[in-house]
Amino acid sequence: MNLTSRYKSLALQTECIAINSCKNREEAYSKMEETLQQVFAETRGSKAFIGPALKLVVLPEYFLTSFPLGESLDEWRQKACLTTEDPLFHKMKAFCKSQSIFLSGNFYELDDNFPNLYFQSSFIIDDEGTLILKYRRLNSMFAPTPHDVLDRYVAIYGYEALFPVADTKLGKLACIASEEILYPEIARCLMMRGAEVFLHSSSEAGSPQLTHKDIAKRARAIENMAYVVSANSAGISGIDFPMASTDGLSKIVGYEGHILAEAGMGISMVANSYIDIAALRDYRSRVSMQNYNARQRFELYAPSYSNHTHYPANSFEKEEPSKALFIKTQLEVIRAITK
Repeated sequence: MNLTSRYKSLALQTECIAINSCKNREEAYSKMEETLQQVFAETRGSKAFIGPALKLVVLPEYFLTSFPLGESLDEWRQKACLTTEDPLFHKMKAFCKSQSIFLSGNFYELDDNFPNLYFQSSFIIDDEGTLILKYRRLNSMFAPTPHDVLDRYVAIYGYEALFPVADTKLGKLACIASEEILYPEIARCLMMRGAEVFLHSSSEAGSPQLTHKDIAKRARAIENMAYVVSANSAGISGIDFPMASTDGLSKIVGYEGHILAEAGMGISMVANSYIDIAALRDYRSRVSMQNYNARQRFELYAPSYSNHTHYPANSFEKEEPSKALFIKTQLEVIRAITK
C-alpha cells in the first residue's frame, strides 16, 4: 500500500430528504434511492470542479433518511434501516470504484445478532469499492447503541470493534458520529489506535455564533493532533421542521485547530481542502509542548473511569428498549449524580 501523502478531502453539504412521511418500506426505499442518485451527481460534479486530487468525500449524518420523529424503534427498523449487503451499498461501492474516491457516511443499520434493534452506523468505502470500516455510534439520546447491550456485543464482536481505525493509503481513518464529537473520550480512544483523520458525519444546528459542536471540532483536532472532516446536512426537508435549522458549518479542521475550509448555508462543495498526512506525521514526531499525544498519562485517569459509572451499560437487558426507557434511564442517572 503506497501512501498518498497529500490529497483533497470534501465535506459534502447535501440536503437530507426525510422519509418519515412515507407510508411503507417500498415508498421509503424509493426515496432513499433517489437521494443516493442525487448524492452521486453532486459528488461527480464536485470532483469535476475540484479535480483529481479529490480522494475522500464525507457525507452528512443519516443522509438517506433523516431521523425518526415519532416512530417507535420497531417502526423505524422496518422503514428506514439497511444492512451493508443492501443493493444501495453495492451501488455506493461501484460508485467509489468508478470515481476513484473513498466515501464515508452514516445510516441506520440492521444486525441479525440483535434482531429487535438497529444501530446508527458510520462507514468508509475505499476507492476499490470495498467496505473497509464500520463504526456504530456509542452515545445517543434515543437510538440503540452497543453500550446498551455491551456484554453481548463484546462477546460477539470483541472490544476492539467498538473503536475501529482503518489503515489506508490516505492515512489512518476513523469515524465519529454526530454529537459524539462532544465526547472527547471517543476521539481519544480512536487516537490511541492511531487515527489521523476523523470523519464526522453530522446533522447539527447552524448558527453564525460558535455552537457546541463547532467548538468541539476544533478541540478534538487540537487535543488529538488530527484532521477533522465534518459534513453537515444542507437542511432537512420533508418533515414539519424548519428546514435550514440544520444547515451550514461543514468544514475541514487542521491538526492545529485551524479551519482550512468551511461551507456557508445550502448545498455546497466549498468545504474542501488538502489533507497532508506526511506533514501531520512529521508534526506528531517532534518533541514539543504541543505534542499532546506523546505527553498523555493515561494511567492517571483509568481508575476514575473504572470506578465511576453514570449512564449504565446493558440497559436493554432489563427492559424492552423504547423512548420512555431512554428518558427513564437518564433521569435515574441525573438523580444519582445529584446525590
